[in-house]
Amino acid sequence: MRARAAGSSAVPKAAGKVAGRVAGRVAGLAVLVLVVSLPASNAGADAASPIGVSLPAPGGPYPVGTVAMRLVDRSRPDPLVAAKPYRELMISLWYPAAGGGTLAPHMAPLAAADWDRHSAPPLGIAQGAVAWAATRTHARVGARVEPRAGKLPVVLFSSGDGGPRTLGTALVEDLASRGYLVVTVDHTYEADQVEFPGRRLVRALPLPAKLTPKVITKLLADHARARLADMRYVLDQVTALAHGRPIGGELPEGMLGAPDAARVGALGQSLGGSVAAQLTRDDARVDAAVNLDGSYVGLVATRGVTRPFLQLAAETHTRDSEPSWKSFWRASTGWKRELRFKGAAHGSFTDLQPLLPQIAAKLPKVPLADYVGTIDPGRSMAAQRAYVGAFFDLHLRGKPTRLFEGPDNRFPEVSLIP
Repeated sequence: MRARAAGSSAVPKAAGKVAGRVAGRVAGLAVLVLVVSLPASNAGADAASPIGVSLPAPGGPYPVGTVAMRLVDRSRPDPLVAAKPYRELMISLWYPAAGGGTLAPHMAPLAAADWDRHSAPPLGIAQGAVAWAATRTHARVGARVEPRAGKLPVVLFSSGDGGPRTLGTALVEDLASRGYLVVTVDHTYEADQVEFPGRRLVRALPLPAKLTPKVITKLLADHARARLADMRYVLDQVTALAHGRPIGGELPEGMLGAPDAARVGALGQSLGGSVAAQLTRDDARVDAAVNLDGSYVGLVATRGVTRPFLQLAAETHTRDSEPSWKSFWRASTGWKRELRFKGAAHGSFTDLQPLLPQIAAKLPKVPLADYVGTIDPGRSMAAQRAYVGAFFDLHLRGKPTRLFEGPDNRFPEVSLIP
């Protein structure tokens, strides 16, 4: 159930495949059952040196900047650790940038090392086989905000259950290069690993020994509630920035007053997609949202949303196979579209889409299709970026598009589902 990669509901071996399927059914995480039965991986044992991987370059007109920040919400105790009197989060701001600076790492050093030890092996990738810490983004650390971009529409991003905020970087960087401020959020004690300033690493809480359907349902509900409060708090901080009030640590030049708090979207993968929907329903500041292949947890599953909503689906994830999708769709009354990606799997809507094929090319035992399907990775990312970008351009910027009116010859793998 712990989403060691891509928010996939990977469960401990003792829980077995039944619990894994239940977790997938409840959370809509399209469980990758193979994870629960994988033997200890020896992939990479013959590799002479760690494999280097790279993320696709963003396609918008602006260079990208980023900064990581620690936030502390002292208005509430931590929802997952009762003894802690406040909630502590790590976020990253991604934005159109001017000027140079060093390229940001995909994962912070301690987080990368922990991913290598704990999160990569369930994917069939042995510790030390991939140079995770060496992977770079295309964003410059602390670069000045590009003034030509004007006021920046805001998009809040939340990853899959157990996944770190870094797993959405390929899509997030592209939105930033199009002129958006994207805020990615780590949900402490749920995400596999969160690195805080001062070289402090916080790992996810251990899962219950017995993952019965009832236990899994409660766990996901607890995570969803914690995430919803996290996202509303983060939105409070972004609103403060929009009004010229500093937050957290050192901000890049030009960030104060740059966000446009009147144009806000939410974006999430897996459980993060469910939370994006709930946030859109509950918080009037959020204008539109995108769900990347996640089913729905909580009241939003039956009450739906009234604001614009886009749902991206793996090939086998349908309203007929997922009850919460059917009830959500029927109850939602605003502008809505569902897109199915032929050949895509649950992990296709994460950074595993561009990264795993590079690894599998050198480690052929990695079960590539189980995680990112058979869709061409470059075409998959291009389509995701095009549709998500067009959706937010339409509903946050009022920029017309015909992309949602019918099939597009540029993206034959994508079907519009009525």
